[in-house]
Amino acid sequence: MRWIDARTAAVTMAACLAANAVQAQYGAPADGEWRTYAGDSGGTKYSPLDQITAGNFGDLEVRWRWNSADTHLVRSTPGGDSLVAADTLFDILQADEPDLWTAWDGVRQTRTRPSIRSLVATPLMVDGVLYVSTPLYRAAAVDARTGETLWVHDPRAYESGMPAIAQWRHRGVAYWENDGDARIVWGTGDGFLVAVDAGTGLPAADFGDNGRIDLTDGVPRATRGERDVLNLLALSSQSPPMILRDTIVIGSTINDRTITREATPGWARAYDIRTGRHKWDFHTVPQSADEFGSDTWLNESWRYSGNTNIWSMMSGDEDLGWVYLPVGTPTNDYYGGHRPGDNLFAESIVAVDVETGQRQWHFQTIHHGLWDYDLPAAPNLLDITVDGREIKAVAQVSKQGFVYVFDRVTGEPVWPIEELPVATDTDLEGEVMSPTQPFPTRPAAFEYQGTSIDDLVDFTPEIRRMAVEAVEGFRLGPLYTPQTLRGTIMRPPVGGGASWSGAAVDPETGYLYVPSTNGHSTIQLTEPEPHEQSTLRYIRRSVSAGPVMPRGLPLWKPPYTRMTAIDMNTGEHAWMIPTGDGDRIRNHPMLRDLDLPPLGGDASRSGPLLTKTLLIYALTAGGSDGGPRLVAYEKATGAEIASVDLPAGALGAPMTYLLDGVQHIALTVGGEVPGLIVFRLPASDAPAGTEPAVE
Repeated sequence: MRWIDARTAAVTMAACLAANAVQAQYGAPADGEWRTYAGDSGGTKYSPLDQITAGNFGDLEVRWRWNSADTHLVRSTPGGDSLVAADTLFDILQADEPDLWTAWDGVRQTRTRPSIRSLVATPLMVDGVLYVSTPLYRAAAVDARTGETLWVHDPRAYESGMPAIAQWRHRGVAYWENDGDARIVWGTGDGFLVAVDAGTGLPAADFGDNGRIDLTDGVPRATRGERDVLNLLALSSQSPPMILRDTIVIGSTINDRTITREATPGWARAYDIRTGRHKWDFHTVPQSADEFGSDTWLNESWRYSGNTNIWSMMSGDEDLGWVYLPVGTPTNDYYGGHRPGDNLFAESIVAVDVETGQRQWHFQTIHHGLWDYDLPAAPNLLDITVDGREIKAVAQVSKQGFVYVFDRVTGEPVWPIEELPVATDTDLEGEVMSPTQPFPTRPAAFEYQGTSIDDLVDFTPEIRRMAVEAVEGFRLGPLYTPQTLRGTIMRPPVGGGASWSGAAVDPETGYLYVPSTNGHSTIQLTEPEPHEQSTLRYIRRSVSAGPVMPRGLPLWKPPYTRMTAIDMNTGEHAWMIPTGDGDRIRNHPMLRDLDLPPLGGDASRSGPLLTKTLLIYALTAGGSDGGPRLVAYEKATGAEIASVDLPAGALGAPMTYLLDGVQHIALTVGGEVPGLIVFRLPASDAPAGTEPAVE
């Protein structure tokens, strides 16, 4: 096993394993591999593999487990680099440069340290090797047969200080190959794009500056080495880039906890996969008065506004050569008095040409957003037939519980999307709300939207009375109710609805499967203190659960998490099920004697996986010991078929692959030392001549 330090000039090649043979044509992977984050560039999370079935899923065996490489890190010493325990290195860094690890939150100072526990990545599998990224922005190659670590490449992003919001997590890497050259590509918490040789983990020497590119170069208000008012780096990258037609397209994460109206914009940026040459930028915030969309930023607020970033995954159509960008919320997420207008391209899905970056079409899902309802997941590409008409479609799930569906060539909505009036009354000085918002006519929303007394839990009259008392003093109302100083209860919450794990698509049936959460958030907005030197009229003090029920009771009617299957040929819901029985809720002393239906509330945020016969999803409860489990559902009805226990909660979305003629499922899990766990068919069901499962 080799640890690769990106800042070490000389690396001994003798210990590196030779690269395996690779496919000659990018975009045409061998059967049974998993070459992109979602299985393909269309974001389907689908595999046609069918060895794992309803009959044998419950008998899956663990082939091996892999502990995260983040447990030990590279430390530079006078006598040469050495491996040290992560905590030891962070103690040294905090002692040497304490300001790197102190974040300012209003008047408070919080000492922080990097965490290795959020291993939310989904691995790739190519030619018998799994590739995964870690919370500390490192990448590792793991032998898919044995679980042996082949190499680890460490860009040392943690030495630069605190990344932008959602600091210590990374969702995965991208893979590319052509003419015998294969590369692993990912972004880092300190704003670099890194490319390494897939076989060795060594920097791709002809890519950028010895295998890396500075993503802050040329981006307004993203000066290398400078930090924002909260001591966070201006720009990070936490999701895998999209590689299409030899072009890398990467988004960014920008701190959205700002106390100034001036912020870094989160452009989409494109680079040549071979050389790292910068090809184009798509300005999610216009940068001149004559750019398209600048007229939607009144008072020339485009000059200083930022965020509006693509922080999640993207999708791409190889035939068209287009990339589909899910764009986030502008500065500040919850107060927009300094950015009047609709604010293109915030909260929009945008199709761009991968060769030129030219916009092909766009649709804005929220005008002048104030709820942090950025588009959280990769759009799903699918081919559907609607009223006898074949459509190459793109479906975008959202935090607010809608699915926006378009012809992915023309950008025309498949079903009408209506501009409907919404409330605009707010006590926030200077705020001018949009009088209308877009509402899809179908599919129907897949999650509860808005709040009212009728939505409150009513298991018993006493519990209903407690819920009514809990919401007193807060503002309730339908979706897009304005923010107020007293606190508006937002449902879905700022995390969604749908989250970054997104939805999965079955290309055979045209069904879309989306997990979601029924919860709420309340934003505390206040005027800034003089010493904070804010340029905003109001700043966010916190995002909280808002009203809280006594004794840990739920506030809303169930279910609290669900899975919805939508027939995208008709726009109709095929079925909806609560994900999990909700034992932790139903066993509450005030509820355990009641005859309650399945409540949900056991879902992870890890995302779904589809195979030819199964829908697979991770839950946090219901295992043989009451703990987490991986569940197989019937795709047509949502009926639970079987499950296998997990050693800890799922963190990243599961994926599947074929190795030595046997189907496997892999996913990242938490625990004291997070890592990968790989399941395979039981030996009794595996094809003859395959290796038995090993712990």
